[in-house]
Amino acid sequence: MHRIRSLNKTIGQASQLVYGCMGLGGGWNDNALTKDDIHQAEHIIDTCLEHNITVFDHADIYTFNKAEKAFGQVLKSRPGLREQIVLQSKCGIRFADGYGPKRYDFSAEWLTTSVQGILQRLSIDYLDILLLHRPDPLMELHETAQALNQMHAQGLFKAIGVSNMSVSQIEFLQSALAMPIIVNQVECGLHHLALLDQQVIGNDAQYPSYNTFGGMLEYSQMKGVQLQAWGALSQGRYSRPQTDVEHRVHKVLAESALHHGVSIEAVQLAFLTRHPANIQPVIGTTNINRIRECSKLANIILSREEWYKLLQTARNAELP
Repeated sequence: MHRIRSLNKTIGQASQLVYGCMGLGGGWNDNALTKDDIHQAEHIIDTCLEHNITVFDHADIYTFNKAEKAFGQVLKSRPGLREQIVLQSKCGIRFADGYGPKRYDFSAEWLTTSVQGILQRLSIDYLDILLLHRPDPLMELHETAQALNQMHAQGLFKAIGVSNMSVSQIEFLQSALAMPIIVNQVECGLHHLALLDQQVIGNDAQYPSYNTFGGMLEYSQMKGVQLQAWGALSQGRYSRPQTDVEHRVHKVLAESALHHGVSIEAVQLAFLTRHPANIQPVIGTTNINRIRECSKLANIILSREEWYKLLQTARNAELP
C-alpha cells in the first residue's frame, strides 16, 4: 500500500488517490441544484469510501459553487461522514464580473470571505486543507500571510497548501507563514510531462529551459510537500486515442494493464505513484465503474522498465 507521508503527519490517514469534485453539482451552468445532483454526490462519496478513497478535493469555483453545495447537503444529512474523510478546497480565482476580468485574488478580504463561503457551502466547521488555487502576481506577502495565519489560528483549516506554484513561489509564501505548506497541486500526467521531463532533460542543448517547475520533485521530497497531480488521467485521451502518439501510448498502457490485471486508467495513475516523490493523483470522473477501476492502483507497482517505456512513448522521443 502506498503511503502519503506529509499528509498523514498533519491530518491523519489520507488515501493515495484524491477524488476531484469538479464534476459534481450539475454542470457549469446557472441551473439550480437538484435532488439528482445531491444523490449523485452521495453515491460518489459512498463509492469512494467503499474503495478506500478518503480525500476529496474541491474549489470554490467548481460548477459555480454548486459542487460544494451538493457535497455539503450530503454532509448535512449524514454528519457522521465528516470524520471519515479528508476535505480540501481551493480559493483565489475570481471569474469575470461587473468589477473586472477573470483574475486571481490573495487579498485578505477575498481570502477570508472565500473561506467562510466554502465552510458554509460544505456545511462544516473547518477544512482539513486549504489550497491557494493559482499564484496571484499582485499578492502582498504579509497581508496574505496574516489573513491565513489568523484563519489557521481560529481553526478554520488544519493545514495549508497551494496549487500550480513553483518552488520559489512556495518559498516566498512560506517565509511569512506560521504553518508549513504541505501540498502543491500541479498538472501532471502522461500528456503533461513537464514536471517529470525536467529530471531527464538536464543540460541538453536541444531542450529549452522553460520548465517553471524545475526542482519541484526534489524540493517536495526534501520539504515534505505532497505533490498532487491534476489531469492525472489526461482527460481520457489514452482511453479514446485519436493521434498516432496517443495510439502508441494506449498500446503500451494496454500491455501493462493486461500484465497487472487492471485497467489502463489504473496504470496511468501507477505511473505517477511509482516516482519516489509518491505523487498523489487526482481523479475527476463521475463514472462509478471507472472510480472502482482507478482504486485498483493500490495493487500495482510498475517496474523500472515499464515506467521508462511509458515515459519515452508519451514523450514521443528517445531520452537524451
